[in-house]
Amino acid sequence: MTSINPPKFVLPVIVIGQFLCTSLWFAGNAVLPDLVKNFATDPNLLANLTSMVQFGFIAGTLSFSLLAIADKFPPSKVFFICALAAAFFNAGICLKINDVAFLHLFRFLTGFMLAGIYPVGMKIASDYFKEGLGKSLGFLVGALVLGTAFPHLLKTLTANFHWEYVIYTTSFLAIIGGAMIAFFIPNGPFRKAGQQLRFNSFLEGFKNAEFRAVAFGYFGHMWELYTFWAFLPSILLSYQTRYPDANLNISLLTFLIIAAGGLSCMVGGLLSQRFGAKKLATIALLLSGLCCLLSPLFLFTDYTMVLLAILFFWGLVVTADSPLFSSLIAQHAPEASRGTSLTIVNCMGFALTIVSIQVINLLSKQLNSQYLYMILGLGPALGLWALKQSPKK
Repeated sequence: MTSINPPKFVLPVIVIGQFLCTSLWFAGNAVLPDLVKNFATDPNLLANLTSMVQFGFIAGTLSFSLLAIADKFPPSKVFFICALAAAFFNAGICLKINDVAFLHLFRFLTGFMLAGIYPVGMKIASDYFKEGLGKSLGFLVGALVLGTAFPHLLKTLTANFHWEYVIYTTSFLAIIGGAMIAFFIPNGPFRKAGQQLRFNSFLEGFKNAEFRAVAFGYFGHMWELYTFWAFLPSILLSYQTRYPDANLNISLLTFLIIAAGGLSCMVGGLLSQRFGAKKLATIALLLSGLCCLLSPLFLFTDYTMVLLAILFFWGLVVTADSPLFSSLIAQHAPEASRGTSLTIVNCMGFALTIVSIQVINLLSKQLNSQYLYMILGLGPALGLWALKQSPKK
């Protein structure tokens, strides 16, 4: 096959666009302390707010998959339209509303539109890069991680301003990101548009044993990832409560720990070209699983620097396998339904995040918090088992 080298600006534009748009993901979490003041009657606001974004994303990815949106229509246009809509719904939580149901609705709709951003961004990258896809997705998923962390940094930088500034800023950035993709990234040279609408096309990838193995590895990874991110501020706040002298800047540390995962995504993508995506994904999954199992030892340590060092390490390894799994899924998906396959796997993975978040939230009221996060180790254990069953060693 003749090698096709895309223009050098393509990958940076996709990465920056993805970063700007995915800053919407945890925008609500970043301003949660301010929202709690308005909705103090909801004791589960953290879990419910995060779950509604995830639930919206699931509904969106399921709809996009069934309709084969990313394969039927130009993905750059899909990305742009969804970015505009997501920015609008994200800003909706700034309305003067007294009913928490409307808050959840706006976060659900934001998540729904993110289904046309994250997996579609990966589809766009796979349409441009056949060789070195792992490296490309490493930068792309790294952008997602940085975008997820960014609202926490905004909250730190705008501490003296009203919380709405965080929301309006992320919405504005999402519009810019969507416009960048629409105006500078046309259809890629490897794009193969779906020829007809088939409601069972999203299942085609699962007929391949290797696709199934890496998909279930991804599911195990997702059980841990977003719950760790969602409860990270709570972990730091709980430590601060036990050790007031620690004097932690929770918003800044949350940003730095999550953002560190963006670096590991990029490095993992680069290393995958030499060592193989599956091997590196297995190592990262094993290390993050160990962090879950060993969490009772370091979450209650008297040494703040030990806690922070291990949380930073956990932040690195918990995301390092994200682009590797995405690359493996894209490689083993049918060409004509690659976008749909990526989208449905994302859908199923994010469905697991809701279960995980709600399980941790429920057990936090029943279980000694020292042992709470060991439950996240179930995901990596499942993922490692699935990868071991893979027909390609």
